[in-house]
Amino acid sequence: MKALTKTKPGYDNMELLDIEEPKAEKNLVKIKVEYSGICGSDLHSFKGEYGNIKTPVVLGHEFAGVVVEVGEDVSSVKVGDRVTSETTFETCGTCDFCKSKDYNLCSSRKGIGTQVNGSFAEYVISREESVHVLPDNVTSLSAALTEPLACCVHAALEKTTVVKEDVVLVFGPGPIGLLLSQVAKSQGAYVIIAGVTKDKERLNLATKLGIDRAVDLQQEDLEQIVMEKTNNYGVNKVFDCSGVIHAVNQGLKLVKKKGDFVQVGIFAKTLNEMNQELIIQREIRYIGCRSQKPSSWEISLDLLKNKKVDTETLVTKIVDLDNWRDGIDAAMQGNEIKVVIRS
Repeated sequence: MKALTKTKPGYDNMELLDIEEPKAEKNLVKIKVEYSGICGSDLHSFKGEYGNIKTPVVLGHEFAGVVVEVGEDVSSVKVGDRVTSETTFETCGTCDFCKSKDYNLCSSRKGIGTQVNGSFAEYVISREESVHVLPDNVTSLSAALTEPLACCVHAALEKTTVVKEDVVLVFGPGPIGLLLSQVAKSQGAYVIIAGVTKDKERLNLATKLGIDRAVDLQQEDLEQIVMEKTNNYGVNKVFDCSGVIHAVNQGLKLVKKKGDFVQVGIFAKTLNEMNQELIIQREIRYIGCRSQKPSSWEISLDLLKNKKVDTETLVTKIVDLDNWRDGIDAAMQGNEIKVVIRS
């Protein structure tokens, strides 16, 4: 089968290879991939910046497709089911985090597209527990973005809880910021999303998606907007999806005392100059958020089923697997919102 493979560490080192087609045995499920999203971590892997991958490996972990084969121990899915899958392929099964199904925190976890072959291919293998059957009214293209949506659900509804009385501020109108804003909006909150002038099209899309206020930080006074809306208290929750320390420090000033600040975006550097004084004096809860867990997926698919979140509109470019490099180049240039590979 065709498979886009990171052959060795370093910049690029990517090839579309013809590799052996996987088989479904025991608790494994074989999926014919229809669509697979290009994630920021895939770009880091392409550039050789992501040390978590084990080469050679087929990249890709945001996908949807059709079950074509199941192992002898599989009972919850069948051939012909339209599905998506969590990225968790293997865990230790015995640590405290596995027992609570916080698989994202298991130190022995192996992920699809990082430690085992992923979805930039004609077929991908996943374990039964990670596979989710799609609601009938959810398209495969929409479902291919369930993984990033689940990350946003984990941030907004599991690491904290957004409620309809909240005013929420989101930094970064990329795919994660646009999805997280929709998750917050689905709970009835008033949502403000902030970006810079080059994000104009993304900010416009946020408005079309129903986000209450899209702010260009280089053209408007975000503090004034926030304080007028919140009677000078500040927002209840801030979600940083930008990974930009300046945005974090600005957000720490704009969150209400005793409010929640959830860090979703990954920083370019591991050490940054954060204004911890604001966290201390304002009694802010600064919360780390990593990936997602099984419950995040169940909530995400329910949001898609009930049309509370629109993922498909974020897809602005689709390329065939043979033209994968066009997709990677487009994603790296940053002019598209979400690029998807069609297998």
